[in-house]
Amino acid sequence: MTEGHRPRGNPWFVPAILLGMVLGGVTGALLGREVAVIRLLGDLFLAALKMMIVPLVASSMIVGVSSLGDIRRLGRLGLLTLAYYLTTTLIAVVIGLLLVNLFRPGAGVQAGAVFDRAMSDYSFLDVIRGLVPANVFRAMAEGDILPLIFFSLFFGGVLTTVGAKARPVLAVVEGIFEISMRMVRIIVAAAPVGVFALVATRLGAAGGWSGFAAELRGLGIYAATVLAGLGVHGIVVLPALLLLLGRRSALRFVRDMAEPLMLAFSTASSSATLPVTIETIDEKAGVDPRVGSFVLPLGATVNMDGTALYEAVAAVFIAQSYGVDLTLPVQLVIVLTATLAAIGAAGIPEAGLVTMVMVLHAAGLPVEGIGIILAIDWFLDRCRTTVNVWGDAVGAAILERFAGLTPQADE
Repeated sequence: MTEGHRPRGNPWFVPAILLGMVLGGVTGALLGREVAVIRLLGDLFLAALKMMIVPLVASSMIVGVSSLGDIRRLGRLGLLTLAYYLTTTLIAVVIGLLLVNLFRPGAGVQAGAVFDRAMSDYSFLDVIRGLVPANVFRAMAEGDILPLIFFSLFFGGVLTTVGAKARPVLAVVEGIFEISMRMVRIIVAAAPVGVFALVATRLGAAGGWSGFAAELRGLGIYAATVLAGLGVHGIVVLPALLLLLGRRSALRFVRDMAEPLMLAFSTASSSATLPVTIETIDEKAGVDPRVGSFVLPLGATVNMDGTALYEAVAAVFIAQSYGVDLTLPVQLVIVLTATLAAIGAAGIPEAGLVTMVMVLHAAGLPVEGIGIILAIDWFLDRCRTTVNVWGDAVGAAILERFAGLTPQADE
């Protein structure tokens, strides 16, 4: 579960993103209109991201679920862990949606023409009905994300129960996953150019300097909304659960876990932080290593509270910037997509940008607005990764009380 969008080993990436945003803003503000060549660059970048949705999402979710082993053998601790992670992820998404609807950071942003969303007449039953595809290949061809997620999770779960005969199938899917990831890294390496083109085109259509100022103001409020949501979830909700269910002091526990949390913020990678998290939660926090060694790797596969919250806020922010009023059923689509993506998208480094496009596409929202949020994403990435790791650690401490393990004998 690596949320970093930067190609590893490229220290120039973040400065390049910032430079692309600034140059795009200045270009769009000076020209005050769309330029066909610049728009083409942005369109190609977005098309490349959309191209990777189906192979990356399907393969990553199948591989992620299959990494759990035979789901019939998860046992009591496994089921409790999955239920806990699903619950906290849903809570995080709901927090994000409440805050973004309250503060409406995209309301003052002029994104150009109002977007005509085809999902405005969606009902709750349509959302539920749309989860199960009548034809999975048609769903892939039409870019229907929710049924694709459902099928991939279902396929991966059953795959774990087949045994030796399924190994060649899993090997093929793993190969598709690795190839897709390499393609994503190549595409994301072009993100600075894509950001430049998207920002320039969007601000050109929005009307020059006034649009540029509105974009920056909206981006600042958007970032503050994401940070507020992460703060509520990480500082209020998770410590409250730790105190009520885990019977542990949050202050002491966060002090014990300071090293992996700082490492998560500095690397923006919960996968890279995992070995330190496992060691620290045993030696400093005193959590039974039998619990930590199971719950934490599982959390690195299925638990991304911070990422799910961020994607929900970003989707609604983009909708607001295009003047789209999201109905409750469409926001439910965002909840389901962000939650299921967080559960199934296991270990997909540099792929957070693709999952963000996936959420937007599932909700019928324009993906062009992703160029603005990408400009600040390098910082928000570190913050949400820290919340992800903190959520995994809190989960291990809580689940220790309900694991039903007998005390270890002293050696």
